[in-house]
Amino acid sequence: MKTLLLAALAALLLTNAAPAQTTPVQDILRSQSDLIMKSSRRTIGPAIDAIADSGLPQMQSVLEAWRAKDMWQRKSDGLFFAASKNPDGTFKLRDFEDNAAVGDVAKNTLIQLKPNSGIRAMIATALVQFQLSDPDPTKRHAALDSISRDPDAALLAPLRASINGEDDAALLARKTRLNNLMTMTYDPDDASRVAAINAMAGDLGLDFRGTLNPLLITKMTVAKTGTTPDANVAAQLTPSTDALSRSAAYAILVDAGLAPPLVTQDARDDALRANIVAGYVADTPVAQLSTEAKRDAAYDALAAQSLAAPRVTDTDITVRLSEHQFFEVYAEPSPAVTTAGKAALAKSESRVAASQMVDLGLDALSLASIYFLAAIGLAITFGVMGVINMAHGEFIMLGAYTGYVVQLFVPNHTLSIIIAVPMAFAVTFAAGVALERLVIRWLYHRPLETLLATFGVSIALQQLAKNIFGTQARPLTSPAWLDGAWAINDVVSISYIRIAIFILALMFLGLFLFIMRRTRLGLETRAATQNPRMASSMGINTDRVNMLTFGLGSGIAGIAGVAIGLFAKVTSEMGGDYIVQSFMTVVVGGVGNIWGTLAGAAMIGGFQKGVEWLNPSNTLAAQTYMIVFIIIFIQFRPRGIIALKGRAAGD
Repeated sequence: MKTLLLAALAALLLTNAAPAQTTPVQDILRSQSDLIMKSSRRTIGPAIDAIADSGLPQMQSVLEAWRAKDMWQRKSDGLFFAASKNPDGTFKLRDFEDNAAVGDVAKNTLIQLKPNSGIRAMIATALVQFQLSDPDPTKRHAALDSISRDPDAALLAPLRASINGEDDAALLARKTRLNNLMTMTYDPDDASRVAAINAMAGDLGLDFRGTLNPLLITKMTVAKTGTTPDANVAAQLTPSTDALSRSAAYAILVDAGLAPPLVTQDARDDALRANIVAGYVADTPVAQLSTEAKRDAAYDALAAQSLAAPRVTDTDITVRLSEHQFFEVYAEPSPAVTTAGKAALAKSESRVAASQMVDLGLDALSLASIYFLAAIGLAITFGVMGVINMAHGEFIMLGAYTGYVVQLFVPNHTLSIIIAVPMAFAVTFAAGVALERLVIRWLYHRPLETLLATFGVSIALQQLAKNIFGTQARPLTSPAWLDGAWAINDVVSISYIRIAIFILALMFLGLFLFIMRRTRLGLETRAATQNPRMASSMGINTDRVNMLTFGLGSGIAGIAGVAIGLFAKVTSEMGGDYIVQSFMTVVVGGVGNIWGTLAGAAMIGGFQKGVEWLNPSNTLAAQTYMIVFIIIFIQFRPRGIIALKGRAAGD
């Protein structure tokens, strides 16, 4: 009974499978069965081409199942199916023709196709023509990525066919761009290639320039004088010019077999040694061959006896060069294509140069905003109060470490930064007030002692930070929404962190101006710094004003530390990286003028980035040149870019 049931089941399966035997899909697969089952990367190509070129829409499912190792062959009749494993260990077969279920069979009745990585890559390329029009946008994106990585002339036609039916604007733009790029290289019609090149002329994309460059590759060729090579000539070169030296031109003739090679000193000496007979070389004693002239004469004697190749003289070189012309010819045979390509590339390079200048300007603006943010606190303590605070960099460091400590307790990076900014201000404000109360107020109008005292405080703060946090850099992580960069085009981009710092610098500029011009503290600060005695006689507590002003400058330095720590390393020495630039920014801009500080930051940032652009391999040179430039600048404008006027300028 069991045998009869198995036979009936087998008959039923064969009956269900019978319609598949005559389907076009199975006909093509069975015709390529030998290649499919015994495939290798070198032999599988015809089978994949037969499947992809069949025009049958079902072949997309076949290729996808094959690549995913989900295609199986039934041993009994050699038919191919998509199979999935059932919980009981059997496999459910589905027909490729209509995706209908064929039945459940044991694994030992099937042979699984397991293509290697090379074959799967070839299948993926073949799938592209189906995926270009797939309803799933993800698959269309993947198809375009595949074409971009491995373009091929065979994919141009299906790419074009998929453009008209594309309803996704982003995908349509990608397809149109890729069509133009592939047309430049693979279209047999020169007019279409020229039109595609002209349509993208001036484009900044690396893919566009990368497509044009192979079309404009040239090679050197030689022709007899009075003739022109049968090729797309780029230029004719004249020997003994900057474009083609005399020696290089003759070397080309030698390589082409059109002239004898030059006899080098080594070759000459080898020939002399090879022809020593009884202590003589061509009737010249070996002992006399101590000078170059005598060795040349001995070699010429060997050449006269046909024992060595004759030396090539300058006259010989001149004659050979006069008998030939030198040309650079394009690898691309179409003059129309190369002419359009040169014009398009020149336009693109002009736009690239302009974009690079814009990018350089954004870099300079970004660096200037960092310097301004670091210097704005010093503009208060040094520029307004006249206090040389060498611990200003350490207040920046304290602010950065405050942000790090906040993130230890608040894991949400956005919230932690929102909390860290006022916390850093509070910590460094308190530290600044303490420094002013304990040290600075006893040293007003004694700049040398102030410098030495604050320098000692800076060393103490650095050592304290090392004892608490160690010597390794600590992370101050920016929020996820500040990751990445704003890419204006393929050349110009600026990171979101730099944009945030620029906005923060503008905010603090506005805050500083508001405090100094619209608040009582600002009014009292300006009065106390311009004429302390008169301010005291008017009832202003100058001692309190100095304390709050110094604390304000220190607090702003702490906030700057949080911002700088988002992209720079947070260590105990980080303040030293900005103290020099901060002082230079304030001094160059004009002591006591916030607009001068802004102008100084812009000038220093622009100059440094300009030097780095001119000498990108040595960024340290930019620092040196910047200091030299500032020394020279101060000789001509000792009061800075925007000098104070009136009574305050004389203090």
